[in-house]
Parts: sequence; structure tokens; C-alpha cells
Amino acid sequence: MDEKPAAATAKAIFAGGCFWGVQGVFQHVKGVTSAVSGYAGGDKDTAVYETVGTGRTGHAEAVEITYEPSEVTYGQLLQVYFSVAHNPTQLNYQGPDRGPQYRSTIFAESDAQKKIAESYIAQLDNAKVFPEPIVTTLETGKTFFPAEDYHQDFLTLNPTYPYIVYNDLPKIENLKTLFPYLYSEKPVLVLAANKS
Repeated sequence: MDEKPAAATAKAIFAGGCFWGVQGVFQHVKGVTSAVSGYAGGDKDTAVYETVGTGRTGHAEAVEITYEPSEVTYGQLLQVYFSVAHNPTQLNYQGPDRGPQYRSTIFAESDAQKKIAESYIAQLDNAKVFPEPIVTTLETGKTFFPAEDYHQDFLTLNPTYPYIVYNDLPKIENLKTLFPYLYSEKPVLVLAANKS
């Protein structure tokens, strides 16, 4: 009996505040082939930036990550998510951004991802890694909707934008410091991929 080959790529969807920074971080992770800013948790009709910004759509600003499991594991992506990409102890906000659209949520793509995430959160909580309890939620069965083009690659295209300088560039430095073996100097860009 032939065994199925392991999937060449897999997906993960993380929400953790403004998607500019989350996307920027994961665009610099080795083994990530795509990191797309978008919306998850609500309906297609409301997956529009101005509508999501009201905080009444059920959506969170999220990033859909496509990665090669042979290069980076889901567990390693979770480490980056919890250690670098956002603060998992802040309920419905990150930094200056407020509202449920900025919540800390893992949109699990499978039961296996859900179990790994639950286990990792329990590990972090039990070890008291953070001074406050983790408020990250897990959601399943939610569709991801890509954000408008002007939100894609925002960190790379706008490195001097004050919000990016203050909130997001330090995350890239933290990625380099905490996970040098996962850091890639050259980001994987969405808009460049769309043009090819």
C-alpha cells in the first residue's frame, strides 16, 4: 500500500493586533512561502477594512501563512507568534489598537493544529511565561478573506511610517534576536508574487 507523501505546504492563520506587523514578522521566517494580510472570523460581505474597523463584524485582522513543514513546523510558528508577533495577554487590543478586530486568535486549520495550540498555550500558562494569563482564543471552521492590496507588504513598503517604526520594526529585531535560525533577511512579499 502506498503512503501519501507529506504535504509540501501547509497553512496557519493567526490574528494578533494590526495585521501589518504580524504579516511583517512572518514574511521574515524561513520556510514561510506566503503571508497574506486579511480578515477571519466573520462573513465575506463584511470582509472590508472600513467595516471590520467598526469592531462589529466578528472579523479579526489576521494573517494567512503558507509554509513548508519540512523547513518550519507549526510549533515553531506558534513560538514566533507568542514570543514576537504580538502580546497574547492583551484582550481585544494590541498596542494602540483597540477593539475585537485586534484580538489574539488562532484560527486552527485542523484538529491537529487546534490540539498543538491548546497544548502550547497550556504549557506557557503553566510555566507562567507571561505575567498575565494568556487570552488567545482558538476558532475553527472560519474562512480567511485577503485584505485589500494597500494593506499587503505594508511593513516592507513603508519602513519609515511612524506606526511601523514604533510598533512593528522592533518585532523584526526581536525575531532576529530570539530566533536567528528562523530569520530570513529577505521577506516573502505578497504583491511581488501576485505580479509573477
